[in-house]
Amino acid sequence: MPGRGCAHDEDPGHGPVHEDALRKLEELGEVVLEDADEEGLRRHVRDADAWVVRSGTQVTRELIEEAENLKVIARAGVGVDNIDVEAATERGIVVVNAPESSSISVAEHTMSLMLVLARRIPQADRSVRRGEWDRKLFMGVELAGKVLGVIELGRIGRQVAKRTKAFEMEVIAFDPYISEEVAEGLDVELVEDLDELLRRADVVTIYVPLTDETQGMIGERELKLMKESAFLINCARGEVVDEEALVRACSC
Repeated sequence: MPGRGCAHDEDPGHGPVHEDALRKLEELGEVVLEDADEEGLRRHVRDADAWVVRSGTQVTRELIEEAENLKVIARAGVGVDNIDVEAATERGIVVVNAPESSSISVAEHTMSLMLVLARRIPQADRSVRRGEWDRKLFMGVELAGKVLGVIELGRIGRQVAKRTKAFEMEVIAFDPYISEEVAEGLDVELVEDLDELLRRADVVTIYVPLTDETQGMIGERELKLMKESAFLINCARGEVVDEEALVRACSC
């Protein structure tokens, strides 16, 4: 029997749901598009069998408890930290995500940030806009021969490692859930602990999900272990890095 689904049409930083995706959903049943207004969500989620959300929608325990028919919550993306997974599990509601959806995009974003930092492009851009130009200040550094540290060698981390090899970088990774065999297949050196990675890396990149274990995992102590010349690129959730500690480290 066809079901009834609720999908978010508008989400800060995203466009509307693509028409191809809507067509696929409509093949399965009635689809109700709703914006980010919580009252509108309450009204439609009560009768929904499925709920598709993006990162800007907070799926709270209160909303889940009002959804009497809900069977699945689908996150159109990777992270599920905006969903009360515990509350959903208690109600027997399945939570799914799309782990492959942004791996290449985030890996390419990482490469862009590395190049921008290494070549001092923001500083050069600001200088030119002020009518100044002193090219000696913007020579930057080469990435070739530098050590890239990858914190979590999952889908995104592997895509990044693959791309940085073309830049002749050495890649090391910290991931307690990855075997030596997998790392060797990627031509990546697994290090024993996070401290070693932070001490050795010229560029530190982060891809861990936001959990109780990872929240604030890069704090004042960890930042002090890094080389003074190192770059820190966080492509995970912002809360993985202690923001106040980062500000203090950058102000030194």
